[in-house]
Amino acid sequence: MSERTKDILEWIYCILIAIVLALLIKFFLGTPTVVKQKSMESTLEPNDRLILSRVIRTRKKLPNRGDIITFEAPSVDMPDVNSDEYEFDPALPKAIYKNEPTNIFSKFKKYVLEIGKTSYIKRVIALPGDYVELKNGKVYVNGEELQEDYLNDNNRDKTEPMGYLTSFTVPEGYVFCMGDNRRESKDCRSFGCIPQNKIESRVKFRFWPFSKFGGVD
Repeated sequence: MSERTKDILEWIYCILIAIVLALLIKFFLGTPTVVKQKSMESTLEPNDRLILSRVIRTRKKLPNRGDIITFEAPSVDMPDVNSDEYEFDPALPKAIYKNEPTNIFSKFKKYVLEIGKTSYIKRVIALPGDYVELKNGKVYVNGEELQEDYLNDNNRDKTEPMGYLTSFTVPEGYVFCMGDNRRESKDCRSFGCIPQNKIESRVKFRFWPFSKFGGVD
């Protein structure tokens, strides 16, 4: 084998190792992302650059109430109550995920390479077993009004729209999330609570714009 061939193989070997390490870090530890929608305004604005921590998924921990997380988007945005295939209990609402990958290659493509997967970024409002009521533009958890200082006057008075859930119990192993921009957020109010195994990460901090550099509450 010539020296030139050895050099090429060594470079290929180093590149492959770097790719594997990058994928492992992205899946298990953390990754950067860009906010694309307006559903978390004014806490997060479109084009904000964030660092996401994957530790919550790696350690299989539930988030805390108030955490901003990302999760895999359900396959059904809003269950059709008139459909013969209706499988949604408004009193114990669970998001619906269909056509899940079944073999190691399709799972690698979707969950590691993240090809063909859509994710949402929302705030955790309630945890397993919590009883939630949405009424008069306010959120009540276990009978107590949730103090939401992160909302502003423009979106505080629009809690019920974008869905039809008004009172329900969060199922075990699930969380209930909403966007801070209640007027324009497609969230658990319409598609139900998110299972823990679909939670991908927690927002760690914002690194751009630099004027807003730091942790995100």
